[in-house]
Amino acid sequence: MDESSPLFAIAVAAELAGMHPQTLRQYDRLGLVSPNRTSGKSRRYSMRDVVQLREIARLSSEGVSLEGIARILQLENQVNALESRVRELESTLADELLNRPGRRVFAAGVEGEIISLKHGTRTQRRTELVVWRPLGKGD
Repeated sequence: MDESSPLFAIAVAAELAGMHPQTLRQYDRLGLVSPNRTSGKSRRYSMRDVVQLREIARLSSEGVSLEGIARILQLENQVNALESRVRELESTLADELLNRPGRRVFAAGVEGEIISLKHGTRTQRRTELVVWRPLGKGD
């Protein structure tokens, strides 16, 4: 179960929200909180619905009209949907960057510089021989 599972009958949800059941019916008619329905058409409220009812009560006590509350809830729901979509797109992008062919690999050059390589290629190893001789007294 999660926070959106329809668990509570209207009487229980009203008690949890600190409201009268008739108020919940009115909010349902106005579209402020739309609970799920059973096959017998009874309302079933989720914990998310109860939290939303409490938020409506708080905004109402601060003097916000029901129209204003409806707009606030609509915008909050839109923000939540957009945040969810952003997370989905970020995940898809991360998967794509990891799995697509031709992704870039980086290596360090001789001087310490960064060299970008295509996937599946290797750096060229230097094979020349360097002879080191210490400086002597006569050199």
